[in-house]
Amino acid sequence: MKKLILLCATALFFASCGSETTKDTRPHIVCTTSIIGDVVQNLMGDTMKVTSLMGPGVDPHLYKATQGDIEALTDADVVVYNGLHLEGKMGEIFEKLGKTKATFAIADGIPKEYLINSTDFQGAEDPHIWFDVTVWARGINNLSKNLQQTFPAYADSIEVNRQRYVKELYYLHNRIINQLNKIPAEQRIMITAHDAFKYFGKQYGMEVRGLQGISTTAEYGLQDVSELVKFITERKIKAIFVESSVPKKSIEAVIEGCRKSGHDVKLGGELYSDALGAAGTPEGTYIGMFEHNVNVITDALK
Repeated sequence: MKKLILLCATALFFASCGSETTKDTRPHIVCTTSIIGDVVQNLMGDTMKVTSLMGPGVDPHLYKATQGDIEALTDADVVVYNGLHLEGKMGEIFEKLGKTKATFAIADGIPKEYLINSTDFQGAEDPHIWFDVTVWARGINNLSKNLQQTFPAYADSIEVNRQRYVKELYYLHNRIINQLNKIPAEQRIMITAHDAFKYFGKQYGMEVRGLQGISTTAEYGLQDVSELVKFITERKIKAIFVESSVPKKSIEAVIEGCRKSGHDVKLGGELYSDALGAAGTPEGTYIGMFEHNVNVITDALK
């Protein structure tokens, strides 16, 4: 019995020692969306602990910060968010945090002439800036400068990572153009649940329409469905798309409406709009997510 007690005590001792040695003492950067988390991870590598508050399938427009989120943001060394009211319900939190710690909005690094004005809110800009790779790269370049100033000891490695990652993004940009060129001009029309793809359409030559506005807080009604059904039927559009972070029922209503009007439009597949896919999958990275979307769109419309 004494031997057993001694063994247990020894095990507990080493377990407690192990917990001390494995405690993560690196600076902690908290990001709002998984899309931003992927950017920061690429810039910082393993030098920092990077946490994303919103996981796969989470809609940032409707997201409410939990008590755990507030604690994570309060304890963080740096906070990074999108801006342009994407995280609409968290605006006051960022304003308060900015008074006590480094708090960066990626959108702040993008010149106003590259932003698309929102028709939903007068004087506001569309927050879905990541769907134009060239615009997103501008935001990343500015974020990199801010992080280098905040962590001067890591400035050189951040700059090396920035150059590598931005180069990868421009390779992605060219692949997107080549892939979408497979779609005939008359079929380059993309319809989704909410209007998240205006930057994508402007940069890559796609006409885009969403049942809801740029924010999923805007409700849609029967008239919105009827107008979209009429548009799809008249233009003889082949396929429309659902989004991973928006319920499917809205698009399913449009498909049913088209069938009743005598036009059989198919569900082209699921796109990632406001969140990445699951961690550890290709779609769990920004580049993989974008490639997935473009492949789905091309296969459905070409």
